[in-house]
Amino acid sequence: MPTTKIKTKAHPRLRQFRIYGYLRVSTIDQDTEKNKADILSFANSKGFLGQVEFVEEKISGLKSWKKRKLKDLVESMSEGDILIVPELSRLGRSLVEVLEVLNELKDKGVKVFSVKENFQLNGDDIQSKVMRTMLGLFAEIERDLISARTKEGLAAVKASGKRLGRPKGPGKSKLDKFKPEIVALLKNGSKKIFIAERYGVTPATLTNWLKRHGLDKLTPTP
Repeated sequence: MPTTKIKTKAHPRLRQFRIYGYLRVSTIDQDTEKNKADILSFANSKGFLGQVEFVEEKISGLKSWKKRKLKDLVESMSEGDILIVPELSRLGRSLVEVLEVLNELKDKGVKVFSVKENFQLNGDDIQSKVMRTMLGLFAEIERDLISARTKEGLAAVKASGKRLGRPKGPGKSKLDKFKPEIVALLKNGSKKIFIAERYGVTPATLTNWLKRHGLDKLTPTP
């Protein structure tokens, strides 16, 4: 009697979590070698298996995290992955941004560790929850302080009698540096169409420019 072979479906291979070290230095900082060593030492102390993959960039801390490599890293990470940073300030230019990054990673199930502060920032343990609560409070205070400083600054400027907003008046024109030549051409009887073509502007632009400088009534010299 022939034997019937039953096909069995292979169990999918479990995904291996990945460990990332994010390194950002500003344009005035030195290299990242010390931070790399600190992250590797921290990873070993926590008993993490696997090799740390480093994402490095040299960019001003004033840049939003969404305009840095950090954004691509956050988007690529998956549940179970681990992110290690030298210190909390590497994640954002303000506490508000730091909290934004942490919340996004927590929603993805990514663990975040800070070497300098020596704790996990978005776990489910009491310490992590307390830290998130404190960071949220500090971020709210930071927003209020920025708002208050902005309002106070605007009020001070207004009280001093200075006008807010863009200054009124004519802006710079590419024709400004050719003013002596244009005046000479007009006095010699050159047509406005010729002058406009010569300096790469439209006749309307030339006419407006002449009016702003009080040259629209200029007549040829006999």
